[in-house]
Amino acid sequence: MINACICTIGDEILIGQVIDTNSSYLAVALEEAGVRVTRMISIGDKKEDIEETLRKELSRSTIVITTGGLGPTKDDITKGVLKELSGSRGYVEHAGQLEMIHKILSGRGLDILPINLAQAMVPDKAEVIVNQLGTAPIMVFRNIGGGTLYALPGVPHEAVGAIPAIMEDIRSHQQLTHICHRNIMVYGIAESALSELIAPWEDALPEDMHLAYLPNPLTGIRLRLSIYSGDEAEQKARIQEQLTALKAILGNRVYADGDSTLEETLGEIFKANGLTVSCAESCTGGEIAHLFTSVAGSSSYFLGSVTSYAISVKEKVLGVPVDTIREHGVVSSEVVAAMAEGVRRLTGSDYAVATTGLAGPSGDENNPVGTVWIGAAGPHGTQTVRCQFRHDRKRNIERFAASALDFLRRFVLADLNS
Repeated sequence: MINACICTIGDEILIGQVIDTNSSYLAVALEEAGVRVTRMISIGDKKEDIEETLRKELSRSTIVITTGGLGPTKDDITKGVLKELSGSRGYVEHAGQLEMIHKILSGRGLDILPINLAQAMVPDKAEVIVNQLGTAPIMVFRNIGGGTLYALPGVPHEAVGAIPAIMEDIRSHQQLTHICHRNIMVYGIAESALSELIAPWEDALPEDMHLAYLPNPLTGIRLRLSIYSGDEAEQKARIQEQLTALKAILGNRVYADGDSTLEETLGEIFKANGLTVSCAESCTGGEIAHLFTSVAGSSSYFLGSVTSYAISVKEKVLGVPVDTIREHGVVSSEVVAAMAEGVRRLTGSDYAVATTGLAGPSGDENNPVGTVWIGAAGPHGTQTVRCQFRHDRKRNIERFAASALDFLRRFVLADLNS
């Protein structure tokens, strides 16, 4: 198995001034190519730290990819470190990158300064892949401490733009094996409870299969099953066999194969059955409508939403009876049911979902912070459920919205399967 380490270079990463997105894109591309990423490291702009880290990683990784430190300013010191690491005697001018520097800067109407031209100078042991999107060349150093090093610029669109050429070079110089990943998406169960539920299945997995739990408040838990060696067709068949057994354990907690979101899964259900949906939101403040409309093509099934934050809007727009609110309180099963039925009646949708709750920071005696009532209405009736979370306001709103989508999913599927 070919393994790789990704190193981001720059103080701006370590102090949190810049978010490292380059490593994520590189890791995805490497895994797809059959290279297992074993480490991601961030290094500051200090020569000794860069040199020590790269020496260590090159001694234990087949491939090391760096991003950052190749710019024209004095704090960009990566190229100098790579000159020493590679045993280069000096710098040589690369004609292709020099031509690109002239093309890019003149095209922007900028002066071409000596500091820009110096970027075309590379260590004499470097192979160059011309950077079509920027002035810093992409450099390749082979057989340094037993590994191959690719040095990419840190500017995100330049680093991402270099990925196809890097992957092509890796494929042409390495004997790669296929890595097989399969994901299923799970909602409605805590990670710890999920782990206990599937423990016998997980304990019985073959030694070469690896399970990962990847939780997210908006999408639930992604379970990823991986095999890092073997025949591709055999890998897929073996993983499918295990996932079939896993789905039988989890039942309707599994809402999708792959990386689909709850809103995407619901959209497919509505489109496949020619159904429409609307929503009435109080505590989620439009988050559910946002999730629905973030899916391309949602206009074919999503009719609209009422953000009924005020009691008067619940009463006058959605038709929630005043007596219902007075008797049961705004955060109640009766009110959320009336909200769902009201927006369904108002829009003429087949189904509707509604929320009312307390996202925070304050609650009351009956409904602590993180309480939400969810209602779903359809042609065969209305159902409600109470959920309780304990997070900050923003996270609670996300949890409320995701839970509402999952409750609606189960509600619709129960109708369709009845």
